[in-house]
Amino acid sequence: MSTTVKERFPESTETAQLKQTLTSEANIVQPPIGISDFRKLIKYRDTKGDPYLFIDKSLFIKEILDDGIEVKLITRPRRFGKTLNMSMLHHFLASEIDGQSTKTLFEHLKITEHKKYLESYQGKYPVVFMTLKDVVRENNYEIAYKKFASIISSVYAQHGYLLSSQKLDPYQKKVFESVLEERATPARVQSSLRDLTQVLYLHYDVKPWVLIDEYDTPIQTARAGGYYKDMVDFMRGFLGAGLKDNVYLERAVLTGILRIAKESLFSDLNNIKSYSLLHSRYGEYFGFTEPEVIELLEKTQLNTNIDKVRNWYNGYRAGDIVIYNPWSIINYIEEKGSFSAYWVNTSGNVLIKDLLIQSGPTFKFEFESLLQGNAIEKFINENIVFENLENNEAAVWTLLVMSGYLKIRSINTMVQEGKALCQLEIPNREVRSLYQKFIFEWLSGINEETLFYNFLKDLLNGNLDEFENNLQRTMLQTFSVYDIKGKMPEKFFHGFMLGLVAGLDPKQYQIHSNKESGYGRFDISIIPKNPSKLGIIFEIKSVESEDPQKLKEMAHLALQQIDEQNYGAILTQHNIKDHVKIGVVFNGKTLAVEHRIDSDTVSKV
Repeated sequence: MSTTVKERFPESTETAQLKQTLTSEANIVQPPIGISDFRKLIKYRDTKGDPYLFIDKSLFIKEILDDGIEVKLITRPRRFGKTLNMSMLHHFLASEIDGQSTKTLFEHLKITEHKKYLESYQGKYPVVFMTLKDVVRENNYEIAYKKFASIISSVYAQHGYLLSSQKLDPYQKKVFESVLEERATPARVQSSLRDLTQVLYLHYDVKPWVLIDEYDTPIQTARAGGYYKDMVDFMRGFLGAGLKDNVYLERAVLTGILRIAKESLFSDLNNIKSYSLLHSRYGEYFGFTEPEVIELLEKTQLNTNIDKVRNWYNGYRAGDIVIYNPWSIINYIEEKGSFSAYWVNTSGNVLIKDLLIQSGPTFKFEFESLLQGNAIEKFINENIVFENLENNEAAVWTLLVMSGYLKIRSINTMVQEGKALCQLEIPNREVRSLYQKFIFEWLSGINEETLFYNFLKDLLNGNLDEFENNLQRTMLQTFSVYDIKGKMPEKFFHGFMLGLVAGLDPKQYQIHSNKESGYGRFDISIIPKNPSKLGIIFEIKSVESEDPQKLKEMAHLALQQIDEQNYGAILTQHNIKDHVKIGVVFNGKTLAVEHRIDSDTVSKV
């Protein structure tokens, strides 16, 4: 017997009052796409009088206040609600923002059920709030530094009243003005956070909170722009001066996607605690839980496809908390229940794409297993050293997890704080679609869609002469990116072939690599779930000779090896009657193929 959300998850009186406030007769309320300002989200009404859809995350404030750590860093993927939560915390702690009182903003929210927090904390603190998410797409350090200095200037402008304070001496006001007017030296900008907390304390006689949203954006931008060391050196001094042993600081909260390794950024900080996706704490406050998603879908009359919604957008984990991608859910509602890759189509995928394409054969083998719906075991270390990504596959796995492109299915062993042996999976269909897009763009080029799909169609249907022609064309186009010459390791070509077929739908085909069958290990097998379709076995070799006749002879030997070692046994075990056997030999940008179909009837896809 089915139950409603209300029956399954009883509400408090205050929550029921909030829902009544946020619902407009029979009209469907609007999803808050791109809204990260807490006041606007609470107060907005459109021309029909309808509010934004709202999920009450105000107990995040209680969790922050209960956590006695002086400096907290919470890392989550992009568009998982970091900025909105920081804005909510800002509005709770400060008595007014931009001249508007914050006192009534939390009426009927869950935090009001804990009155001591309102009495002791709401509106009681000066707050330094900044977001660094706009320090993006800068080509050199000088431009990025000026953008950073401009952001600090705008933060100072929020507290411009301090220039009239009787508690500041003339020198302090002079320093304040230099930062405000963007005339300060780099050294003074580097100490500007500490200086601002000092003058706020002197004015109010209350230690301020510091909230820094997307703290790692300048560093990620710097890596892409080639000025990583300069930016890390600056940020180390900025954060060190403002957050370490700062007697004027009450507490600080930072958010970002990644924790930059302590030795490169936080070496001056010994008072910081990190809460990444390895931790359950704060897990339910970034992203939507299943009850919250069901509530949203019922409110918008889109609750008929919950299983499909789960398949597309669920699967992320923070410790033992399972969450949905909030950006995708909000856009799914905005599009009236249309399924699409909303989150992965926004931005920020270039680094992930480059790292996957440039990875070594072993990495590609393991990634192919993920694409087939399997889990792999890897060490995840929440401390990222950005400058070593290309040479450190362990760091790449961590990046994929912390950025939301892989999920932690389970933590097998917590080796030490911030480092764990984990089972990893692709979280959902949306992210899988991005990987398939990457593979397509790498192997075929953005303007060669027909070539790529014809290649797969010919292979799966047994049109092997056409398959060979398209394989040669695809290889030439792909390898031109790397200027392949002369001898290459066999693993490289194995990885190339594996990439060509890795995007096949795992619901229709199983792909295996280097698995035992018969009397040895084949290179690649493609096993259809439907036994009436063709099963495929590849044997792949790399040779030094450029002689076409020699390549052809080696391809024939590769085909012969499939028979002699009885690699087709794995297909027989799956009741596949029609076997395609393919020997492929590479030398640089040239290849030779020998193939045969062993079957009574050739089945078509």
